[in-house]
Amino acid sequence: MYALGIDLGTTFTAAAIWRDGRAETVSLGDRSAAIPSVVLLRQDETFLTGDAAHRRGFSEPQRVAREFKRRLGDTTPFLLGGVPQSAEALMSRLLRWVVDEVTRREGGRPAAICITHPANWGPYKMDLMRQAARMADLDVPVTYTTEPEAAAVNYTQQQRVEQGSVVAVYDLGGGTFDAAVLRKTATGFEVMGQPEGIERLGGTDFDAAVLNHVRAALDGKLEALDEDDTAAINAVARLRDECVQAKEALSSDTDTTIPVLLPDVSTEVRLTRAEFEAMVRPALHGSVEALQRALRSADCTPEQVSSVLLVGGSSRMPIVAQLVGSELGRPVVVDAHPKHSVALGAAWLAGAALAKPAGAAPVSAPPRQQAAPATPATRPPRRTVPPARPAASAVPSAGPVPGTYRAESVAPTPAPVPRVHPAPPPAMAATVVDGPGLPAAAARSAAPPPRARTFVSAAAAAGPAAPAAPAPERPARRRRGALIATGAALVVLLAAGVAGWALTRADGKGDDKDNRNVAGNDTPEVPADEQCTDEIKSNPRWVCLTAATVADGKLTVEYDAEFGDTRPSSSGGWHLHIWGGDGTNPPDRIMGEQAPEDEQGTWYVDDEQPSVIGTDEPAFVKAIGNAPKVCARVANSQHGLVTDADGTYKTGNCVPIKW
Repeated sequence: MYALGIDLGTTFTAAAIWRDGRAETVSLGDRSAAIPSVVLLRQDETFLTGDAAHRRGFSEPQRVAREFKRRLGDTTPFLLGGVPQSAEALMSRLLRWVVDEVTRREGGRPAAICITHPANWGPYKMDLMRQAARMADLDVPVTYTTEPEAAAVNYTQQQRVEQGSVVAVYDLGGGTFDAAVLRKTATGFEVMGQPEGIERLGGTDFDAAVLNHVRAALDGKLEALDEDDTAAINAVARLRDECVQAKEALSSDTDTTIPVLLPDVSTEVRLTRAEFEAMVRPALHGSVEALQRALRSADCTPEQVSSVLLVGGSSRMPIVAQLVGSELGRPVVVDAHPKHSVALGAAWLAGAALAKPAGAAPVSAPPRQQAAPATPATRPPRRTVPPARPAASAVPSAGPVPGTYRAESVAPTPAPVPRVHPAPPPAMAATVVDGPGLPAAAARSAAPPPRARTFVSAAAAAGPAAPAAPAPERPARRRRGALIATGAALVVLLAAGVAGWALTRADGKGDDKDNRNVAGNDTPEVPADEQCTDEIKSNPRWVCLTAATVADGKLTVEYDAEFGDTRPSSSGGWHLHIWGGDGTNPPDRIMGEQAPEDEQGTWYVDDEQPSVIGTDEPAFVKAIGNAPKVCARVANSQHGLVTDADGTYKTGNCVPIKW
């Protein structure tokens, strides 16, 4: 009899078993214990997972899915060979493969399973995680715990931790960052305060920073590649792998070279540790700030912390220990197996449930982490107190700098006002999404819309929304982009030196006569929400809508805008968030990712002028619906709304829709 712990990571998945009072890792891969978190759908409609999927993905990039953990709850599915697959369905495939592989190696099924998840996941994502486990049909008791708690449990098996001691966990993995403060109890650990996290910070973002360094060194050669050329796709995929290896090499070496083998290009790019650390330092400062917030939430000073435990593969970077140690002034402990410590801790927790006598207290996390029967993924009730949000650094005051990764900041958000204009969404249709071969290249659906749209909605995950449904969770930020775009988290400035990118109406006019409701010869006063005031235009970045018309099956929104010294881009720069309402509800404060996840409204993004969207597109149906007005605000590269001088979000206005 044995118990199984599973760490479903963004980039790698690891497993460990507990048997007879001992825990050990299970070798899942061909050459290592962990496997890539990759799933590929073959032409015969069978699936490959892990190493096999990763290798085959080089030649069939349109059939492979990576980093789907980051998109859990995203209503836009992955398209694998044209077949839509949700993130939770892909997680269930990976989960089932891991359990089957361990069962094959051990000669029988586990008696219990413990699955880990990021500490800042709320009820909605936990519902989806349980749904993925149900879809995997495990037929084994399953419990859940946070990744920091699992890492702390494993740490206590290597190092004696006195009861009452406080341990801070800094978990920097492949795709997410978690920070938590835990106190040792007689039966395990208890979480103190509210864990903090950065949902899009990890090894993949640092890989992207290295790729951007190579892009800059090649002086436009990457941009010149044909994104539909199979040879170019394969070459860029290999280059991505070389960037990953270079990043890992810099943990022990002070410099490295990255071989570049592209069509008509054969060269090497040198990268030093100092250059790499300069790229990632801003984001790492954001992670340290998140850890400090977790300490404040726990009402704990650094002096009360016995040690800071570094876990996750990315924590091996020397700069991580240096920053954490210097900022907190506490002993920093690097786990002996940072890539497997979470899985090992989960195995200990799963095993403790088997080993403890009947009626004994649990060794694991608080009861909130215990598994419950899977239920459909529906939006949980709104909470009066907003949950903790991902940590981030300040919003850039000027254009982003190539080669630097930033974590954007979010401002405190008041509780939202309920929406008053529900959009009746149909079942979600698959739209254009990023493909895995080229950086930000797109996989095409059978009939793509004229221009790819992204929008926020969790309703499609559970079917059509009820009229008074709460605001959905997280936007499906997927848009066809340039060949070398390195992901939404990495801010890339492709057009340097662009100044004063102010957009104007196509006819060169800025009047709002088309927005006025005429009754005889009287022109009523323009409502406050429709006014384009001097206060709005005094902001560094602003938008003023001038007209919105529905005709020939399309909504055309015309506007004037100022985006500072950068070109607008919805896939890595400043852009617009657009939504429908009555001018007051839904409020602008929930129309971006600065709002708590379970309170975010429904919007779509655009960087074109004028903005044109089909009325039959899912983005229009869900974000506009039958609303009387359309509103817009300026958002940053992380899809958080830009604040004005007063700290609110009055950087734009609304206009009536002429139907």
